[in-house]
Parts: sequence; structure tokens; C-alpha cells
Amino acid sequence: MDNNINNIEEEEYNEPKEKCGVFAIFAPELDVSRIAFFGLVALQHRGQESCGIATYDEFQSVHVETGMGLVNQVFNETNLKPLKGKMAIGHTRYSTAGKSTIVNAQPVIVQTLHGQIGIVQNGNLTTAKPLRKELMQKGVGFFIDSDVEVITQLLSNNPEGCDPHKPNWENRIAHFMSKAEAAYALCLMTPNGIYGVRDSLGMRPLCLGSLEVPCKDDPTKTITRYVLASESCAIGTIGAKFIRDVRPGEIVHINENGITSFIGRSPSDNPALCVFEYVYFSRPDSSMEGQLIHIVRQRMGETLARESPPPQSCTNNDSIVIGVPDSSLPAAIGYAKQCGIPFTEGLTKNRYIHRTFIQPSDHLRQQGIKLKFNPLTENIQGKKVILVDDSIVRANTIKALIKLIRSAGATEIHVRISSPPVLHPCYMGIDMATHDQLIGHNRTIEEIREYIGAESLQYLTLEGLMKSVTVGIKPQAEINSTPCYSNSSPTIPRVKINENNQKHCVACFTGDYPCSLDF
Repeated sequence: MDNNINNIEEEEYNEPKEKCGVFAIFAPELDVSRIAFFGLVALQHRGQESCGIATYDEFQSVHVETGMGLVNQVFNETNLKPLKGKMAIGHTRYSTAGKSTIVNAQPVIVQTLHGQIGIVQNGNLTTAKPLRKELMQKGVGFFIDSDVEVITQLLSNNPEGCDPHKPNWENRIAHFMSKAEAAYALCLMTPNGIYGVRDSLGMRPLCLGSLEVPCKDDPTKTITRYVLASESCAIGTIGAKFIRDVRPGEIVHINENGITSFIGRSPSDNPALCVFEYVYFSRPDSSMEGQLIHIVRQRMGETLARESPPPQSCTNNDSIVIGVPDSSLPAAIGYAKQCGIPFTEGLTKNRYIHRTFIQPSDHLRQQGIKLKFNPLTENIQGKKVILVDDSIVRANTIKALIKLIRSAGATEIHVRISSPPVLHPCYMGIDMATHDQLIGHNRTIEEIREYIGAESLQYLTLEGLMKSVTVGIKPQAEINSTPCYSNSSPTIPRVKINENNQKHCVACFTGDYPCSLDF
């Protein structure tokens, strides 16, 4: 396959990008590579640069296929067929650490004394630089510049004090977790099953699901198999049942005998799930912390309308509320519901044009944002438009959209943003520019309004955002887990995890990072 994919959505219009999505399944009775394919399709929004699937068969052989591009561009019947096995892991990638090349595509496969292991990762190691240096001082070489290789090398080494003749996978993982504070969610494929791992801060999401499948020996009976995914939408796509979120610091082991929970590192007293999962990244049909993303975004819109209502000049007869497809639509619905001005669609998004193998002409490149969005002129013409978007990072996208909406006949455009101003970069696995590129860091709200060309601009407050997120979180029951001890563990792991102390990472708004940073 030609790896030269053209990104028509030019860099100047880029939105914040999640690093990747991960998926894993253990089900000897099923075609696991095909299920992984559909799981990755459901997670495509989390990464569009590269993807891959690896399987482990009954003969302890690993089969892997990776490629540049979207899942349905990379995989077909021909290259899925050889991916036989009883378990599979899969990955969709957007690079925030490491270049966007095929060599950095995942899964990454490593040979160890106890067999091959495969790994897929979501996030950035915030201490990758010292860990890489420590390994290199021990004579370990690196072939790629992605921090996932640091993880695989740490997992390949047997922790001090463990029997070198045994795989000790749980202890290896706990040893890695003791050295890496954040930010990661991993799926690890080993000869004796799959492991799902989430850092002790819970910064990157990972959830667990179950699937009832016919027994090989007696098709009239069923057996429960398990899956892991970055989001619950992937679990529902393959016909599985969502069970729960993997907890911070937890190691989930899935094999022939079912599922076992371990604690690799005591969960932090200040958990820090990235709040941008609610604002933008996650699919609206996914659930996190016991609540549907769509409902949370709708609450954000309602709160935004209470804090920053439309100007008094806007009435039901001459005004409309529209959202920027797709992630901002629930907030726009909530805003319209609260303020009483009708919601309608004002923009249609071309979801299939921004990544293609066909090079656009110079004429098409000049169309810029028009390649991605078309205005619904009859809905907009002669109206005062309240435009709801989820965030402003560089502001070039919304500036171009305002120009597009105005050309469709809008008489006024009032912008409402369902999150606070983005003031600081993210170093934990999200591509969110540098301080110099963040318009919120460099300009006042009034200066931003003038730059984008709107009649008014208001943001949701941090207090309003956090109230919208936390009010619907459902308490989760404690789960009994077996502690995994490591000589280098900074703390003795607790035997129970109770994740009802809900806090979130809001560093991009406040600059208060929840972990140490050393890249």
C-alpha cells in the first residue's frame, strides 16, 4: 500500500488530536482479528495516521499487520485472513511522541526469554527522557523514537528479586508502573493472556467489556470472553456488554480462565482523567465514570447558556443556535434548550474528504475550510447566529467558519465556547500546540473576538465545566484486587480500589499539571 496519505485538512486548520485508541480481545472461539478491526473502526476518531492489529495463535506465534492511514484503508480481506489467533490487540495512532511514519505504527512486538509480547499504548510517558537514558546506560538500544519502545524494554526486563526462569508478567508490569507515573493506558499481549493497564492517575481512559460466545465443544452453551477498549463505543460496536472502567493503578488479566484484577501501583489520591475526553475527544455515545458523554456535553451547553446567554437583541424569530459538527452539537442542543432559541443545523461536515490518497488541485487547496464544511444557506440567511463550539486552540478553524457562515447570509454571529480558554499545552498525550501557538495564552477574550470576526465571544467558566462534568458521575463499587509487589514500588499497593474520589486533569486551562514532566 502507498503510505503517502495526503491530509487535505491543512495544518493551519488542525484541531487538538488525541494520541490514539487501543483495543484487545481474548476469544479463541472467534475470528479475533476481524473483531479487532471493527473495534478499531469505532475508535477511528482517536487517531487517523496509522493503525495495526496483532494476534497470538495456539502455537505461540504472533501475526501482525500495520499500515499508514485509516483502518478501512489499511485492512482488507486479504491481509486480515493471516491474522489467526485466540487473542488480538489493535491500535489507531495520532503521533504526539515520535514521527508519523510506519516504523512508529503499533502494535510493537518484542521477543523475550518467555516468548513474544505485543503492546499498544495511549498517552505519553511524562518521564520518557530519564527512563530512556537509564535503559541506554544499561546497554539497551532503541530502533524507534516513540516512547512505546521504552515501555516494551522495561517490560522485557525481569524485576530484581523475581525468578528469572518465570515470566512474572504481573510483577514486570508493576515494576514498570513504579517507574512511570503517567500518562498511559496499555494493552499487553503475552503467551498467557492479555493485560490491560492504566496509570495510577487514570489520565487516559480504558474500559472493560464482556462477550457471550458459543463454546467450541458444545455450541448450545456459551462462555464469557472479555474485551478492553479506550472507549465503550467500541465495546458496543462488536456486540459486547460494557462492564466498567479499568481503575487507576489497576492491572486486568484476561485469559482462558476469565478475568483477574491486580493492583500494580496504588491509585493516586488525586486522580486526573483528562477533562478533554468530555469536551471533545470521546465519541458522544461512549460512557465514562458512569455517564454518557452526550449528556455531559449537553449539560455544558445548558450551563454555558446560563452563564453567557445570547444578547438581548436575539429573539426566537430572528435567531438560531448552531453547533460545529460533530463534537459541539450536544452542547449546542443544550444551549438552545436552556435559552429558548431554536437549534438547527447550520453546517454540514464532509467526514470523508480530509484524508485521501488523491492529491487535491491548487484550486481545491485554496478552498480551505470549504473542503470540510458546507453551510446550510437557507437555514442561516437573514438570521442572527449563535455558534457553539467546544474549544478554541489556534482559532484559525473558527475564524474560517465565521467567514463561511457570514457568506451564507448571517446578519450577526455570536460565538459561545463550551469550555474555558485553552492557556497551556498538554504533555500527556494530546497534540495541543505550544504556548506560542495557543491564542488563549497570547490574547484577551476581546482580542480573540476581534481576530475571529464575531460580534461577541464568551467561554464556559472552569467552575461551570467541572460542575457539568461531575454532577452526573455515578458511584462505583469497590473491586477486590490482588496487589503486585515490586522492590522498587514507591508505595505498598492497596488491596481495594475505590474510585469515588473523582478529580480531573485541567492543566490546559490552569497550567497545574498533575504529574512531573521530563521528556
